[in-house]
Amino acid sequence: MEQKQVYIGLTDEQVAESRRLHGGNVLTPPQKKSVWILFLEKFNDPIIRILLIALLLSVAVSVYEFVGLGHGAEVFFEPVGIFVAVMLATAVGFFFELSANKKFDILNQVNDDIPVKVIRNGNICEISKKDVVVGDIVVLELGEEVPADAVLLESVSLQINESTLTGEPVVSKTTVEADFDSEATYPSNEVLRGTTVVDGHGVCRITAVGDATEYGKVYEGSQIQNDTKTPLNRQLDGLGRLISYISYTIAGLIIVARLVLFFTQNSSPAWTETATYIFQTLMIAITLVVVSVPEGLPMSIVLSLALSMKRMLATNNLVRKMHACETMGAVSVICTDKTGTLTQNQMQVAQTDFWALEDKSFPGSELGNLIREGIAVNSTAFLDMTDGQKPKVIGNPTEGALLLWLKSQGENYLELRESASVVDQLTFSTERKYMATVVDSPLIGKKVLYVKGAPEIVLSESNRVLTEKGILPASEYKTAVDEQLLAYQSQAMRTLGFAYQILDDDKPCFSEGRLSDVDLTFIGIVAISDPVREDVPDAIRSCLDAGVNVKIVTGDTPGTAREIGRQIGLWLPSDTDRNLMTGVEFAATSDEELLQRLPDIKIISRARPMDKERLVRLLQKLGYVVAVTGDG
Repeated sequence: MEQKQVYIGLTDEQVAESRRLHGGNVLTPPQKKSVWILFLEKFNDPIIRILLIALLLSVAVSVYEFVGLGHGAEVFFEPVGIFVAVMLATAVGFFFELSANKKFDILNQVNDDIPVKVIRNGNICEISKKDVVVGDIVVLELGEEVPADAVLLESVSLQINESTLTGEPVVSKTTVEADFDSEATYPSNEVLRGTTVVDGHGVCRITAVGDATEYGKVYEGSQIQNDTKTPLNRQLDGLGRLISYISYTIAGLIIVARLVLFFTQNSSPAWTETATYIFQTLMIAITLVVVSVPEGLPMSIVLSLALSMKRMLATNNLVRKMHACETMGAVSVICTDKTGTLTQNQMQVAQTDFWALEDKSFPGSELGNLIREGIAVNSTAFLDMTDGQKPKVIGNPTEGALLLWLKSQGENYLELRESASVVDQLTFSTERKYMATVVDSPLIGKKVLYVKGAPEIVLSESNRVLTEKGILPASEYKTAVDEQLLAYQSQAMRTLGFAYQILDDDKPCFSEGRLSDVDLTFIGIVAISDPVREDVPDAIRSCLDAGVNVKIVTGDTPGTAREIGRQIGLWLPSDTDRNLMTGVEFAATSDEELLQRLPDIKIISRARPMDKERLVRLLQKLGYVVAVTGDG
């Protein structure tokens, strides 16, 4: 680690005091409504309310006809029919949404019993994630989840998967201020709850727990706001008002017309005759109101939405609110994450430039042996081959991409790795920006030093470059390498440079954690990217043709976000900086200014989760129907 320290951690008394001041490391679950409340909410539908009024009026008319006029029991068929229509419409919607809510409850369950290594009373011990408090010193290892927001005290090659918050699968973290990324979404020396360690290890001090963490704020802010009406709700409200207005107006006109007609034809009628006529007139008006209400409309709407919910569930889309199915058909803006949504979330080798490798093949070539062995042994990643059709990367995604490429060339990285004995190794770190491994190579028959890392760094450590024209001094080939790197970086690709040295003696290659007195030969560059999903450009084109705006909201850099936007057809040559904004700019801009600029913005880079919530709220304020998709 960068600086060896002895940590004491909190005492038992300090733990209790911290828990009293800051609370425990648990998220407050949303308030759950009772089943009866959920059922009664179904009666808030405007058409259902009109039907309830019609039901009461229909019962009144039926009672009058049954008691006053001596009609048979068939007069109650109408109110019974309305009652059945109301109950079916409400019950179907209620049970479908109740089932969906139960599935969401399962998905939202948080495992707070994950063991976490902390230092307390001078000893390392394991506690449950929920028992972590502010001030605890936590030890982070590869594959572990960060239990709460924390500031790093030590780090070694630490890389974090922040996809749960920003959508970015690999973010380098360090305690060295000189290596901080000034454009990073979150500070380079902070780790956040819900993220995971994909490479390296570190020690951190907890600064926030539970609801006070970034994850907790997102969790709280992401709860569905039930007071936002869907387009269908608004249309049904309008239809309900229209039906009420027309039926009440016509009923009123009938009452007035019949009364005028009655009193013009009868100059001095008896009061009993007048009362009977008025009552009959009211019954006619009430009947008109009842028959004007479409009893089957709510049921047809509910069945249509329920069928949509079922179809979406069959495609692994879980709908919480039934009316949201219709809302998706009225969407006017889509806010999407980049990684895993527009792209495949699988780093892959896009281009290899091993200039001296003939026919780009390994067999029968010493250089080919050096390349395949170097990729296999100079790595800390693994491939999970449980699913032979789709291997899963364990560890650093960039190193995993190299192993996947090696596999695509018909090579078994594990056999190559196990057959070569590692003599010494420097793991990758954000400070030195390279990884180096010395092995006893069975393919070469000697010890070999393999180096991979940032191309400009590896090239600067090399004395020569192996090209298709032979060996050239590194200084003469630097311009060509820089041009190639610039071309790859403009396409949002990550690049790695590779070098080697065949060792003829036991002279050490490392000193104080760095390469020392080496004679490296630079052999090439590999460009790695997270490819755009094949169907995304067509989907974007369909949205734009349909008048639906698309906005990319990502935690990635502006350059990468812009390039992905270009690849999917969203970012056009005519677009300017007015169409792009960073998360820092977005947070610093007032709501009034954003309301003016939002229609033009296509990309928000380096965005935090709460930036997305604010963006949606402002877009809704402008009258847009907003859909949000993504994993961060």
